[in-house]
Amino acid sequence: MACNRANYLERTINSVFKYQGSVASKYPLFVSQDGSNPQVKSKALSYDKLTYMQHLDFEPVHADNPGELTAYYKIARHYKWALDNLFYKHNFSRVIILEDDMEIAPDFFDYFEAAADLLDKDKSIMAVSSWNDNGQKQFVHDPYVLYRSDFFPGLGWMLTRTTWDELSPKWPKAYWDDWLRLKENHKGRQFIRPEVCRTYNFGEHGSSLGQFFQQYLAPIKLNDVPVDWKSRDLSYLIKDNYEKYFAEIVKKATPVHGENVVLKAHDIEGDVRIEYKDQSHFEIIARQFGIFNEWKDGIPRTAYKGVVVFRYQTPRRIFLVGPDSLRQLGIKDP
Repeated sequence: MACNRANYLERTINSVFKYQGSVASKYPLFVSQDGSNPQVKSKALSYDKLTYMQHLDFEPVHADNPGELTAYYKIARHYKWALDNLFYKHNFSRVIILEDDMEIAPDFFDYFEAAADLLDKDKSIMAVSSWNDNGQKQFVHDPYVLYRSDFFPGLGWMLTRTTWDELSPKWPKAYWDDWLRLKENHKGRQFIRPEVCRTYNFGEHGSSLGQFFQQYLAPIKLNDVPVDWKSRDLSYLIKDNYEKYFAEIVKKATPVHGENVVLKAHDIEGDVRIEYKDQSHFEIIARQFGIFNEWKDGIPRTAYKGVVVFRYQTPRRIFLVGPDSLRQLGIKDP
């Protein structure tokens, strides 16, 4: 997905080509440009190994609220147009979406190929993402681990045609990613995400005006470990298996209560779990550790059943556990 950043687009395409050569027949590459920026168009057309699409939309944007950035409305229109094209005109059964400010990991395509099996088998998975919002170098350790999440991560993600059949007719006018995070749209389905990101977002200059870039995006760890995804057993991610698997690791973590939880967690060997009472309490603890403290529609970023997990002075895991999480996971608190 591209608009007006030719140098960014070039960096993204070169990153994809680096690993796509051997799988190009399975993963043909499309560039969809929104608008008529001539540098972007000529850059995309300078590659003969991709298909170029151009979205020209001259309809004026009427923002719902005064002062809103019209870019978010244009982006949502472009997404709908591009995905309708790929699923209905080109007839693909799955599409992986990247934006023009991303580099991919060496195992990016193998990861999505392995995860496609999960998407087919388990209808409670809505999409697969290559992104972890808390994927900064200091919070990750294991390139082999994947998680389920109730929070749509975006930023390099795959969906199926049947999911698009459902979303396309009601696609929003703007803020499509936050719209996907609403319970009325994901309907309790979940998303697969890695511990270590398979995409790196270098987009300091764009529609979101560099928001979060230095704190959250620049320090992201892009996976550099070759993982043979075909030989890995991912059945633990199937819904019923995962509930048991995740409950087990949370249960084994040492509970920490009271003040100075960061200090207390520091002194414990092995995994730690810390309960938060509500959103504002979560935000206080998240800020102390330095992870994302944002919520959407009652769900913290990366959470599964209210539990946010990250590494702390690796390889120890910290589980921030919501007021109802243990009950949902079937864990009796001692």
